[in-house]
Amino acid sequence: MKSLHLAIPEDADKLLPLVAAFHAERGFVTDAEHQSAAVLPLLEGSPHGAIWLIGPRRAPVGYIVVTFGWSVEFGGLDGIVDELYIRPAVRRRGMGFEALNGISKAMKDANLKALHLEADRADERLIGFYRRARFAPREDYMFMSRLL
Repeated sequence: MKSLHLAIPEDADKLLPLVAAFHAERGFVTDAEHQSAAVLPLLEGSPHGAIWLIGPRRAPVGYIVVTFGWSVEFGGLDGIVDELYIRPAVRRRGMGFEALNGISKAMKDANLKALHLEADRADERLIGFYRRARFAPREDYMFMSRLL
């Protein structure tokens, strides 16, 4: 897919402002040091996940982060779309949809068994977007977290 580029350490200066914008928009309480510490291992090839830039590599309009795990239920390697961000000025042009479809195909080709994501139950527009990208809610299940 032409509009997805695997991010590498040299992309940090383009990526980190996008991460900061996403975290600010979502109300995440993180600072530049936290964001950099979370992103840099993935740019350096950590086996725990990867980041792709969306749009032109020189001037990306967004990014998508996929982290990896193992699922006995799904029969092997699975992934979580941890973050997906498109700059507000260019939203609703299909780039997020294209990115999700491209990542889904790439992950299937890499033998992932399932790809998961988290959505705000109250955000009907977002849930509709994810449904169009063929993600389905798991009835009677809720993603839960414990901070460590």
